[in-house]
Amino acid sequence: MDQMARDEELLNRIGLDRIRQNDRTRRRRRLRLGLVFMSPALALVGVFLLLPVLFNVWLSLTKWRKFKGFGEWAGVSNYERMAGNPFFSEALINTAIWVGASIVFPILLGLGLAMYFRNLRGAETFKNIIFIPRILAPTAVGVLWFYVYAPAGLLNRLLSVVSGQEVSVSWLYSDATVTPAIIATFVWQTVGLVMVLLLLGLAALPRDPIEAAHIDGASPWQIFRHITLPLLTPTLLMVTILSVLAGFTVFDLLWVMGASYPGQRSLALAVFMYFEAFQKGNWAFGSAVAVVIGIVVLGVTWIQTFLQTRVDRMTR
Repeated sequence: MDQMARDEELLNRIGLDRIRQNDRTRRRRRLRLGLVFMSPALALVGVFLLLPVLFNVWLSLTKWRKFKGFGEWAGVSNYERMAGNPFFSEALINTAIWVGASIVFPILLGLGLAMYFRNLRGAETFKNIIFIPRILAPTAVGVLWFYVYAPAGLLNRLLSVVSGQEVSVSWLYSDATVTPAIIATFVWQTVGLVMVLLLLGLAALPRDPIEAAHIDGASPWQIFRHITLPLLTPTLLMVTILSVLAGFTVFDLLWVMGASYPGQRSLALAVFMYFEAFQKGNWAFGSAVAVVIGIVVLGVTWIQTFLQTRVDRMTR
């Protein structure tokens, strides 16, 4: 009897070993097949993304300036020089302001508009009007608003009519007003996209919890705070990631609207990088700034992705 039990146990072990071996074989085959199908995409990513990134990191460690010093090793001297550059510090602070503004204002306005237009009949025209700025090129938007903010532009004329006094504010020439003015333009252009994404998120929410809350006598604010907002959190996190990327990489709008601002290169890190690399010819130093921007963006994106994963697990 004991021998039969041992034989049966041995057969079971052999069967389990074979099953596990077959599973490993199938997984290897799937991996190889997946790599075969992914190889064109991996090749494109490697050639057009990874290689340029690695090349840029290598350039940041050299003394390359225009057509000189391409092969001369500089180590981390470009990064040390960056840390002591006052324009870099100002650009870093302005970039932080940009990122914060690109998160707070478009999301708050977009969420308010999405909630307002959610069940409003005949709102398609208004939605289209709000979304139109998004399809315009940032350069065209910058030129348009550059003349709006001009000393003799539309904004000062409207303020003169409202106040009854002559108003001639140099919105894009003053340290106190240039960043808020460009941020307002950025929000005007991006709030339509945020509104559409949040409308899609609201449309995908389950109706049963909201209807049950209505039956129980909950107020609209209680429904929004305790039901709608928690269920909408994954969409809000996705919109936040997009907003952070937009805030870190905005360039064309700043370059066009801040063309006459004396401290233009301090408007944001992207502008500072372009100014140092292409205006002054410090290509290695500009590459170092690009590496810093990339590291910061990857770090912030990783944190947000981690938070989104946690939220997805909590809402399941």
